[in-house]
Amino acid sequence: MSTLDLIPAGRTFTEDDIVVYADRENRSLDEAIRDADLLISAPHAGAAIPEEIAEFLSPALTRRLQYDFTDVATDAIVRRWASQDPRVVAVLNPHPRLVRDPNRAKPADVAADLSAAIARTAEAGAWQRVDLTGVDAIRPVTFSFFPILEVPSTEAELHRLVGTFVEVAERGLGVYERIRDDLTERFLARGLEGGGRFTRLSFHDTMNTTTTRDGAVNVARDEKDRLPQVVALSNRGDGRGEERTPDDPPTMDPARLRRLAEAHRAGFGVADPADVALNKPYLGSQEILAAGARFREVGEQARAAGLELDAVQAEFLREYLLGDAAVGELHRPGTEWIAEDPAHVDAVATSCRRAWDLYRDA
Repeated sequence: MSTLDLIPAGRTFTEDDIVVYADRENRSLDEAIRDADLLISAPHAGAAIPEEIAEFLSPALTRRLQYDFTDVATDAIVRRWASQDPRVVAVLNPHPRLVRDPNRAKPADVAADLSAAIARTAEAGAWQRVDLTGVDAIRPVTFSFFPILEVPSTEAELHRLVGTFVEVAERGLGVYERIRDDLTERFLARGLEGGGRFTRLSFHDTMNTTTTRDGAVNVARDEKDRLPQVVALSNRGDGRGEERTPDDPPTMDPARLRRLAEAHRAGFGVADPADVALNKPYLGSQEILAAGARFREVGEQARAAGLELDAVQAEFLREYLLGDAAVGELHRPGTEWIAEDPAHVDAVATSCRRAWDLYRDA
């Protein structure tokens, strides 16, 4: 437990902590919103665990498992990109998905869902596949089904665990959700007055391998779950971004999504067009679903104002974001996470900016 990265007890995050934009010394957030057309959210960027919940963690949890259970590479890359690009504003969740996953619909009863997830985990047993369908907003196991939480042995202990999770979430995750939604409304208000373009980008990473008990991140995912070699761009559509069903409309205009994919192929210099895929293996989750629904609500106003509204999920291959040296280290057994390469972070952030510049100019 001493090797884990913890957020000191009582820490409450602020806008200054989790909102990033260029030239903060000379521009206010209102000015940044005026100049930007892209709001990036990173719902799984946080890795440090609130100290209040450390007592409920498995003693077998290591820093490697802690970081692998996040979209850890997104933090440095999004921060670097947003700090240099005046056309974007970014907001990053400081809490890990262990606290609660903001890319899932918030449960009507968080405590009940967490209790149900823990009960299913206990029934399945350690390292055994567990079905968390419907209660996966808070996950008591990692992607490889490592039991990240110690299952309480009494109702009183379960009640205390659940209460602590609910309380601590408001100091980071809740702050992120409120600021993300407030920024969306501020961008919308500006766009409905002056037209133009506003895109919500939900930024993620996933590794094509999961962990073993000795910490090696080298177990290949099923073929159907593997990401392309650079990124999957998702709008809830099919392989061309077109509508699959009227009950689940695209969150980004299909033609614009295809242009965005071409811009990423050029911006990242991919050798194979399949390295940038659409809606494969993921269609996109709660953040773009909620943004898409909000944009449809104001659709008539947006059309009258000449405002294009889109929401898209970018799921990058973590191996690509981390680089070959880091991946080689993670493929070997161990308990520590890797040290990020600043030059590689710069290169990927620059490619992100270049891709979106190309998209704007298309």
